[in-house]
Amino acid sequence: MPGSLTPVPPAALRLEIDRAALADNWRVLDRHSGTARAGAAVKADAYGIGARVAAPVLREAGCADFFVAHWAEAAELVGLVPPGAISVLHGPLTAADAGFARALGVKPVINSLAQARLWLAAGGGVCDLMVDTGINRLGLPPGELGDEAIARLDIDVLLSHLASADEDSPLNGVQLARWRAAHRVVRHRRASLANSAGIILGSDYHGDVTRPGLALYGGVPRAELAGQIRQVARPQAALMQVRNLQAGDTVGYNATFTAPGPMRVGVIALGYADGYLRCWSGVGAMRDGGARLPVLGRVSMDMTVIDLGAAPMLREGDWIEADYALPEASAASGLSQYELLTLLGRRFAR
Repeated sequence: MPGSLTPVPPAALRLEIDRAALADNWRVLDRHSGTARAGAAVKADAYGIGARVAAPVLREAGCADFFVAHWAEAAELVGLVPPGAISVLHGPLTAADAGFARALGVKPVINSLAQARLWLAAGGGVCDLMVDTGINRLGLPPGELGDEAIARLDIDVLLSHLASADEDSPLNGVQLARWRAAHRVVRHRRASLANSAGIILGSDYHGDVTRPGLALYGGVPRAELAGQIRQVARPQAALMQVRNLQAGDTVGYNATFTAPGPMRVGVIALGYADGYLRCWSGVGAMRDGGARLPVLGRVSMDMTVIDLGAAPMLREGDWIEADYALPEASAASGLSQYELLTLLGRRFAR
């Protein structure tokens, strides 16, 4: 195709990744894990950060266990981390899945008796096992742990997942007791229960491996981590156009903002197709150093208009940064910290 070898110009959007902050966050969570070792949930493209960016940083920091959801996510990590360090949380649904896991040398997480039998029929090998202790998603109910198929598995990590670790909920203690009871039924080498918030619940919840996700990438799921977790992802956009408005001029779809007087505004290539949703309309802001640049009118699919009054020196082509520290951005937008990260779209250069 003519022009197919022509380099694509840089995007007008970029996601700046603070690799040092990512590594430091892992070390903080590893210290809080006590005698357990912190792993890393790198599913969903490392919560939007980019798995191929995050995994080498985490490996160099000392992480030895990586958790993904899909087989394609596992394949993307092979070569960046040892295959035997990768666990696929959704487990094998077909013989092809089982064959793929065996060929790559990654560990399937067995979530049901059907998956256990499928894995054994494919030749088996080292796997992990998820027991459902109360979240009622994936995982074997405790009453099925004595099945002969489970006894035949070569289980590395016995996992469960907390439903309410970000709260001081009685369910946490219930799940802990059920997880401990499973230890006595199932042969395994290591055990894992705590996610980012679960780590803060204390040593009873740690087992041998913890599985932080959100807090690695700058989220603060419990107040105890405030001030210890650093921001990792900073969405940035280039100014595409600078405009001068007069009193009475309106901005964007449905004219939801009217200029009260002369204003200097900017248009950036950031919109809801990039994960900067319409909930930021009239609420969000960009930053230029210490200057706050409020969003004006409605966020549209590919563009957002901002007030440049506090940054008169900005010109077309200059870069600005979204106000996107996760705890504060969550409170402002109504989106969860998880959504704020995983919504960030493919048009960001990472």
